[in-house]
Amino acid sequence: MSFRMALRTLSAKNAAALDKELMSDGAFSIDQLMELAGLSVSQAVFKLQPLNKGKRILVACGPGNNGGDGLVAARHLHHYGYTPTIYYPKRSKSELYQRLSKQLQDLAIPFTSDFPSALAATDHVVDAIFGFSFSGEVREPFPAVIEALRDTKVPVLAVDAPSSWGIETGPPGEGPGKGFMPDALISLTAPKPLVKWFKGRHFVGGRFLGEEVAERYGLDVPRYEGVEQVAEVPVEGEGKL
Repeated sequence: MSFRMALRTLSAKNAAALDKELMSDGAFSIDQLMELAGLSVSQAVFKLQPLNKGKRILVACGPGNNGGDGLVAARHLHHYGYTPTIYYPKRSKSELYQRLSKQLQDLAIPFTSDFPSALAATDHVVDAIFGFSFSGEVREPFPAVIEALRDTKVPVLAVDAPSSWGIETGPPGEGPGKGFMPDALISLTAPKPLVKWFKGRHFVGGRFLGEEVAERYGLDVPRYEGVEQVAEVPVEGEGKL
């Protein structure tokens, strides 16, 4: 499918407000939203990296909600027939994240602390390190990880934002993320302003946004087809896919 115009974007401030509204007036739990987000990430991987092109998926997870989306995606990818490996160096102590981690451990999905070796032995990478709430400096151990993602020839799918990018300002002019341009991006709920700098394939996922709420936030609801949890949309400035 294609759109003739790029979708309207959602600022970091409004993204936080929308999440809060979905979990209050919308009656969603964070578990539900994370499950739907992670499911959409897994479907984007399935489109980008068909099983016959390589089953090894490295999922790099940060300590926040973006990392939780990556953990959920890894579980779904395992059930699709992929062999995911998890890099999760700063594990959250939250009960939710501990449960997500145990679900993966129960499936014998390996966790690694050696990112360079895991990157050298994978077919595709999911960058689930930092999402729309990221700001400020990239802290250890992630600078070297983001540099490796920037320099690798392995395809990278970024979840909601390429890690280290400013949500409103796009790619950094200096630091480990300078020059980092993933092959694909999946925007959760709606694209963020950074998409105007993005040049790869772009998906929108998170099929839970009603039209009334979308209109209140000035957003477009993609035309998801059938059971699809993702829709591919043009990057900023493109007329069609």
